[in-house]
Amino acid sequence: MNTEVQNLYTKLIDAWNRRDAKGMSDQFADQGVPIGFDGSKLIGKEEILAHLTPIFLDHPTAPFITKVKEIRSLGIDTAILYAIAGMIPPGKSDIEPAVNAHQTLVAVKMNNSWQVELFQNTPAQFHGRPELVEEMTEELRQLL
Repeated sequence: MNTEVQNLYTKLIDAWNRRDAKGMSDQFADQGVPIGFDGSKLIGKEEILAHLTPIFLDHPTAPFITKVKEIRSLGIDTAILYAIAGMIPPGKSDIEPAVNAHQTLVAVKMNNSWQVELFQNTPAQFHGRPELVEEMTEELRQLL
């Protein structure tokens, strides 16, 4: 199960990094929900595709650098994945600590296929604790 859930997450992140709205929406369950860094909440593949398509067409989105921290089974057909993520802004070569995030993915197995039921990208700003921002950034830099 862990490998399948890891692969699902990897496909989702790779689609973001390719700026592929269809590739991202395809990873979600029919009523799957992504909650973005800014709090945007979408419901279902069609809404996800409609939201992401103009973003990828009109904005130079930054690619994610991610590290899976834990995958845990919540039953035979459900799992939760926790990861940390950073982004390298277009034209830059280093991670921008201000947009570090915790990512949570809830995966469900339906019709023999793992799909994203919930993906949440939460800012990791650690208010008043800059050492934690730096620690996360350094951990992600090790992946570059």
